[in-house]
Amino acid sequence: MTIIVTGAAGFIGMHVAESLLTRGEAVIGVDNFTDYYDPALKVARAARLEAQPGFRMVRADVADHQTFADLVRTSGADRIIHLAAQAGVRYSLENPFAYEHSNLAGQLSVLEAARHSPGLTHLVYASSSSVYGDQPVGGGGLSEVDAAMAPVSLYAATKRSAELMSHAYAGLYALPLTGLRFFTVYGPWGRPDMAYYGFTRAILSGEPIQVYGQGQMARDFTYVDDIVNGVIGALDRPPAPGENRILNIGDDRPVGLMEMIATLERLLGREAVKVMKPMQPGDVTATHADISRLNALTGYRPRVMLEEGLARFVDWYRDFEAAGD
Repeated sequence: MTIIVTGAAGFIGMHVAESLLTRGEAVIGVDNFTDYYDPALKVARAARLEAQPGFRMVRADVADHQTFADLVRTSGADRIIHLAAQAGVRYSLENPFAYEHSNLAGQLSVLEAARHSPGLTHLVYASSSSVYGDQPVGGGGLSEVDAAMAPVSLYAATKRSAELMSHAYAGLYALPLTGLRFFTVYGPWGRPDMAYYGFTRAILSGEPIQVYGQGQMARDFTYVDDIVNGVIGALDRPPAPGENRILNIGDDRPVGLMEMIATLERLLGREAVKVMKPMQPGDVTATHADISRLNALTGYRPRVMLEEGLARFVDWYRDFEAAGD
């Protein structure tokens, strides 16, 4: 059968689609190649997928509900992995309606297509650790049963809203749904707006880096290959029809921002010029995932430590930049 992966030209989407192709699945990718960051990177990801048998890319906006519904109906797909979204906390302060379109209308479009697809066996969709808000972290990770009703950014609010819409649709139409709360994904082919990517570029160029929160923040950095294993593990184990299952997918080992920067400095052989800045609106102090539910369901356990993962990213970055020169 066929799997539809939305956001297939995105960072996580490319890696998920590639892993599915490797195990012999037929994959239809859907992406509208927005210019939130340089579309050339998305084109390069798509070209990597299109070189593999069993893959087809469709240039479309998932929020165009009729187009997406027609695609699902005619594709023969029995599973959907919905990763397309407008990402970025800070950008939501500048362009809020992009989040309404991609994250709210887009989620509704996918849910509507799913409810009119009797052959659909599972819809997996991306949520975010940001739904937890700026909760104190200490002594254990954030759990799926913890409150997620105080978002501090519009991005977080749209992701929590997507979860609530999905809960309603699961119950109304007996859909088997899984929402995955991603925690700070990093690795090769990553997004240029992410801190580790921007820091690498700046350090190599001799430019200063902006260190927000006076460097006192911490993140549950999760390597993309570990994320992919969790996504596909969850996909292969659908919940009962009518259930909107929520799962954390992270590393369970939060790392301080300054430690991450020091790791990059060692790998790059250069010291960063640091400009300390206050916390930015919409940011949270720390993230830390309790991954016990996903582990119990799939055996998920992250394997790539931060230094190894960043080393792989740096190697990719050097090769990718050299190829573009």
